[in-house]
Amino acid sequence: MQHAKKKHTLRNMVLIVLLVVIVGGIAYGMERYRSVKSTVNSSFKASGVTKQRNVSQQIKEKKPISILLLGTDTGALGRSYKGRTDSMMVVTLNPTTNKTTITSVPRDTAVTIPGFASQSPSKINAAYAWGQAKTTIDTIQKMLNIPIDFYALINMGGLEKVIDQVGGVDVTPTLSFTYAGYTFKKGIKTHMNGKKALAYSRMRYDDPDNDYGRQKRQRAVLMALVKKSGSISTLLNQSFISSLAKQTQTDLTFDDLTSLAQNYRSATKNLKETHLQGTGKELNDQSMEVMKKSELQRVTNFIRNGLSLSYKKTGSIAVFSSTNSKSKSRSSSSSSTETNATTANGGTNNGRL
Repeated sequence: MQHAKKKHTLRNMVLIVLLVVIVGGIAYGMERYRSVKSTVNSSFKASGVTKQRNVSQQIKEKKPISILLLGTDTGALGRSYKGRTDSMMVVTLNPTTNKTTITSVPRDTAVTIPGFASQSPSKINAAYAWGQAKTTIDTIQKMLNIPIDFYALINMGGLEKVIDQVGGVDVTPTLSFTYAGYTFKKGIKTHMNGKKALAYSRMRYDDPDNDYGRQKRQRAVLMALVKKSGSISTLLNQSFISSLAKQTQTDLTFDDLTSLAQNYRSATKNLKETHLQGTGKELNDQSMEVMKKSELQRVTNFIRNGLSLSYKKTGSIAVFSSTNSKSKSRSSSSSSTETNATTANGGTNNGRL
């Protein structure tokens, strides 16, 4: 359990990198990217969900869209992959307001997964294992009463590959520690390859700021990556795209990605992020995160605002905090934070990704 928690936020970093590559990378090397179109499309896999909206029209008319980002650390994905997704983020891209929102959904959120009521309550990360993208999307949509336009699944190995592809990153550690065989010294700029950067990002329990300290280190690595790959065309070569394609699965086509790169880049100028915050409880002999209805409504409002959609009541399939069960003292305040994407490295954003 502890091992899984350590990897959880690393997968979140992978998802952010995927977002950077999807929305930012293509524009720097459009012609080169077209040369690997067939490779990119090899990652395509339809979700099987009947879309709530005409997503092609949404993109064509440059309207706000949502993408459900899913993270895993289980091997190369392949067509037979049916493991659990331990990170979930709902991303909205709004080129009208020039804003992007990112909402993290805890993997242990207690829900009744559509089609599996007999297993209720269940952890939300079981949705993919039981019904893959279709059930996962259905669960998120019904839990929060929001439309999911696209999904993207990526393996944690993808982040390591991205960092190695740009020749590593330079990061100045915020504290001294040793972890996973690597030693880091506070205030001394350190060149890190993929494995070392992941180790720097992973450590939690020796950080006096615990999760917040780890999040700060993750943001530092991410911003170092963005800075290093300022000419993101270095990422867009046949061998790298082929490698990353094996780590990625999505129902975004090459043409969709091209449209995002051309028309939605302005949306990444400002980032607003939040997370769904619950309370730990024992349900079905498992530790789960149970949400207050008011918290679910807050997140529903946050996402719908990001999509410029009108108010609607939150969904009803989450297990609310009134459930009779043994509680754990494992909760913190909910919050959302906003940063300018170009200055996020120096920000004080403590929103949990």
